[in-house]
Amino acid sequence: MLIVGLGNPGSLYEKTRHNIGFMVIQELVSRFSATKLSSSSFEGELFKFQNHFLLKPLTYMNLSGNSIASVKKFYKIDEVVIIHDDLDLPFGSVRFKHGGGHGGHNGLKSADQKISKEYARVRMGIGKPEYKGEIASFVLSDFNQEESAHLGMWISHTCDALEFLLQNSLEDTSSKYTIKKFQLK
Repeated sequence: MLIVGLGNPGSLYEKTRHNIGFMVIQELVSRFSATKLSSSSFEGELFKFQNHFLLKPLTYMNLSGNSIASVKKFYKIDEVVIIHDDLDLPFGSVRFKHGGGHGGHNGLKSADQKISKEYARVRMGIGKPEYKGEIASFVLSDFNQEESAHLGMWISHTCDALEFLLQNSLEDTSSKYTIKKFQLK
């Protein structure tokens, strides 16, 4: 299985909402003591544990499909899971699905073009700004203080779900780990 976390490279974007996928991959790397592989030809940071791969594409969001396709083809991987931020879900929610539309998400749009829509998705809700014209600045802004206080728990929960998914179906994972609405306190 190839587990991909979407995000943008560089310290400027490190703690932004758009980088929640990268944050989950970093936690999985630690959790599994994954080995970093030489990945210059994959345009990303690639790690391996057991027979599975973790990828953080370093191509910026709108070209992440290039990195995913390169790894998928080179290692002949059939099963791909993409972790991404989702504006249409409230902050802290986690949903799972297979296939579907990209909903305007440039990382998913790129993946769809390069590997088709036949992959599992871990949708992590980041909420949405009050006005549509603020979307770009919203996804590229850091989580607020209240949200940041819950990030560790949310990321850990998502990692638990992905660990479960390695041995179980997406449907079973969804039944056990979906969070529809997270209550900030």
